[in-house]
Amino acid sequence: MCRREGMKLYLKGEKCYKPSCPIEKRGTNPPGQHGPNARRKPIGYGEQLREKQRVKRIYNLLETQFRNYFEKAAKRKGVTGETLLELLERRLDNVIFRMGFAMSRRQARQFVRHGHVSVNGRKVDIPSFQVKIGDEVAVREKSANNVHIQGAFQTSGGRGRPGWLEIVNSDKLVGRVIAMPRREDIDQNINEQLIVELYSK
Repeated sequence: MCRREGMKLYLKGEKCYKPSCPIEKRGTNPPGQHGPNARRKPIGYGEQLREKQRVKRIYNLLETQFRNYFEKAAKRKGVTGETLLELLERRLDNVIFRMGFAMSRRQARQFVRHGHVSVNGRKVDIPSFQVKIGDEVAVREKSANNVHIQGAFQTSGGRGRPGWLEIVNSDKLVGRVIAMPRREDIDQNINEQLIVELYSK
């Protein structure tokens, strides 16, 4: 899927950081025996659909979930595309990934589902939970020594952390939301306007 989208989507956790990652081994050419000559670059509707599929895969969402986020964004004031990305970034599973407590969003979703995460001191097991400014997001005390969580935190340094999040206590794995995510904080190569055009037809 990463090769199909031409970028790292961090879908397989630890494997994404190893030389065996398909992107590292074969580059960003699309899969298939003909490589870069397999298909032409999509235009129009095809380009819009490809962009939507890419963002769905980045945030690990189903079609219905993604459409619901778009409808929420469309009802709010401001630029619809940027509002959509803000809602996606504020998901709890994404915040856990961005803070470095998980190696992928899929792994982060699993951690949340299994009760390893708390928000403002209370256990939250809903991956789609929307964080807000001032929320303290932490790995629960009984899970802080989990080898997978510790390994993810030690590995995530090279990935970078967005400016709207900060780590309050690296020993206890506690972070805080200090601002709303802005468009420039999202480092993925996303053209959200194509998604707006697709759903506006």
